[in-house]
Amino acid sequence: MTAISLGPSPARRDILARRIRLLVAATITYNVIEAIVAITAGTLASSTALIGFGLDSVIEVSSAAAVAWQFSARDHAVREAREQRTLRIIAVSFLALAAYVSFDAVRALTGTGEAERSIPGIVIAALSLAIMPFLSAAQRRAGRELGSASAVADSKQTLLCTYLSAVLLLGLILNATLGWSWADPIAALVIAAIAVKEGREAWQGKGCCAPTAPLVLSAGDEADACGCRPGCDCCN
Repeated sequence: MTAISLGPSPARRDILARRIRLLVAATITYNVIEAIVAITAGTLASSTALIGFGLDSVIEVSSAAAVAWQFSARDHAVREAREQRTLRIIAVSFLALAAYVSFDAVRALTGTGEAERSIPGIVIAALSLAIMPFLSAAQRRAGRELGSASAVADSKQTLLCTYLSAVLLLGLILNATLGWSWADPIAALVIAAIAVKEGREAWQGKGCCAPTAPLVLSAGDEADACGCRPGCDCCN
């Protein structure tokens, strides 16, 4: 048996915590703007997809706010104590998003309402598709190094917003150019299934193995590049 310390130093933990706070603040700020634009544009164009996208932004704000609350504590032990509650909030956010997207997709497939073309909707979806992957990747890297499952889970919420942005953009373009109104709800149902999976994992506390203490490995085991124990999925 070999003891290997995988945890960052206290100074490094403080740097990572500050980085996560900044990334979460940026995510909240952008999503508030995104929600206002998407819901307004969706209402004007009678687009349930755009309104749903705006409500997804509201849900992501709640998820990011939960992480901000966790990392508002300066003491590492307090942040760890808040981890499980934060994960539950993120899980509920995922499941709420899945429920709404599924409901909205079924309504669209049954022909309830017909959305008009929305140029502001196309613009905000394209911007989100360009911005969100970078925010998600940066937060996930910091969360993995710190060993914070909640930060990793919130980064997945941001990544899910990226997928939803792509789905929305494709749907809006197809609707505006070809009149294919069925494309968006079909893809949205796939996104909903992914959201359910991520919500279940967040509820169960999956996402990263916190390297806050020395890890004892047997002779045949090895930690991977980001310090995960065998079987953990923080690098997935």
